[in-house]
Amino acid sequence: MSKKLAYGTVILLTLIYILSFIDRQIVAVLGVQIRDSLMLSNFQVGLLYGPAFSFIYAIAGIPMGRLADKTSRKLMICLGLFVWSLMTVISGFAASFMFLVTARLFVGLSQAMLSPAVYSFMADEFTPEKRATVFSVYASGIFIGIGLSFLAGGAISMQYDWRMAMVAAGLPGLLLAPVAWWFLREPERKSSPSMYGRNILQELKAMLKKPTIRWHLTGFAALACTGYTILAFAGNVFSDVFYSPEYISSYGWFMFGVAGTVILSGKIADHLAKKDASKRFYMGIVAAVGGIPFYLYGLFSADVKIAFFCMGAGVLISSSYNGVAAALLQYFVYSHQRALAGGLYLFVISIAGFGIGPPLTGWLTDAVFSGTYSVSYAMISVILVSSTIAVLAFNRAIKTYHSDAVKINKNNESPLA
Repeated sequence: MSKKLAYGTVILLTLIYILSFIDRQIVAVLGVQIRDSLMLSNFQVGLLYGPAFSFIYAIAGIPMGRLADKTSRKLMICLGLFVWSLMTVISGFAASFMFLVTARLFVGLSQAMLSPAVYSFMADEFTPEKRATVFSVYASGIFIGIGLSFLAGGAISMQYDWRMAMVAAGLPGLLLAPVAWWFLREPERKSSPSMYGRNILQELKAMLKKPTIRWHLTGFAALACTGYTILAFAGNVFSDVFYSPEYISSYGWFMFGVAGTVILSGKIADHLAKKDASKRFYMGIVAAVGGIPFYLYGLFSADVKIAFFCMGAGVLISSSYNGVAAALLQYFVYSHQRALAGGLYLFVISIAGFGIGPPLTGWLTDAVFSGTYSVSYAMISVILVSSTIAVLAFNRAIKTYHSDAVKINKNNESPLA
């Protein structure tokens, strides 16, 4: 592939990822309007944003990954884009809660097709020396999408209504799907054909036998707990501690900054790997500890402006791992396992991020801590524990990196790790 075509592929896949996060985040942006229009409860709105999407997304990731390893990744990327975009547009015509739940289930299912297929696609398309960088460019779409969902989705809903905002969020994906189908070229898989024999459970067992993969998943699951906790409760800090809810929407601007630090982290990881490939895990350690001083100062500050900028600085560092995490896993699996490994990674961080971090923080706020800074104490407790687990896990992963990494022969991947 030519350099221009390669760059175009990364940009296109990143754009698709941006649209996926706009469409999955839009319910949170429009939640109040949807609630009032359809006479829903706050609990029902929470179900639309959380379980209706996240559970099916996490569970479907593994079988979708296996499917992407055996079929066309290009087809799965384009089909997934078309389906979730269509479901988002259709959501704008919803007249009931169950209609929206059904649409969100299809959004979660179709979005589960995307990243496992993309991880496999890019890992086969780009050399190992560039993976952390290109994966990080792709991962930057997470935060660009979240930021745009707040800015564009919020503006359209204020100017018109939530239904128009839903249609506007889904329409670009419907237009982009045929363009993606025309532009993308399925890359050649590098595994030997003799390696395509085991079922999904055998493949998962083989991957999880490697200590580095287990420590990788443990460490980045811990960082996901930190990330989702901050996204879930940053608004509570500004509302409940400082009584300044106007800072909540402004906090979204830091998401665009995170897109930059994610790319920077990937480039640094690839640079460090020139001397020692295991040093890619250093960027996970930086994400785990780099934001702690800012959170400690910001969460307990008496000045809302200091809290705002310190929490913003913290998230710029603590969320920078996203691209490196996805790229790292690809060094320990064969080409025919790439998408399945991506599905496993998304399953673990989704379950840990959605299922452990925010619920634990909410319980600590309600049942353990009290006073004005109760949510701050709860958040920093989760952050400190998660960071400690992550650092310990990454240090263990560094020690076993070279023994578990897949070796590359002249023609294909060696069966010897």
